[in-house]
Amino acid sequence: MKCPFCGNLEDKVIDSRTSREGSAIRRRRECLKCNKRFTSYERVEDIIPMVVKKDGRREPFERLKILTGLKKACEKRPIGIETLEGITDAIEKKLIGLSVKEIQSTWIGEEVMSSLRELDKVAYVRFASVYRQFKDINELMNEVKTLFENK
Repeated sequence: MKCPFCGNLEDKVIDSRTSREGSAIRRRRECLKCNKRFTSYERVEDIIPMVVKKDGRREPFERLKILTGLKKACEKRPIGIETLEGITDAIEKKLIGLSVKEIQSTWIGEEVMSSLRELDKVAYVRFASVYRQFKDINELMNEVKTLFENK
């Protein structure tokens, strides 16, 4: 493991423990050159499907994209980052559980919207307005009306 402080490749593991519901191992390491400590995480590399975009392009699944979208939607809302990471983890876990080689990007978007609908109405509307690309205010108003009718 490369030391993030000095770049040395030799270190020793000081402590190991499981984290994230047992899906990762957290290791505290100490560089043998500069003696600074840092943390690394090990997780099983799941077979992640390719995401098929609306225009037909294919790209690898990136959980960071989901988390970034959630952060933008929940900006200035009383929602902790742990909650957003939990939603991201749940979507990733569900995706892996499908055992498919490809997944439509719309499936991911709908999963995010479903989670936000239950979590925070304002964040849901923010995300939906970007995801659904409303053409005018009437489409947005219809979405908000539907949101509150389906309480």
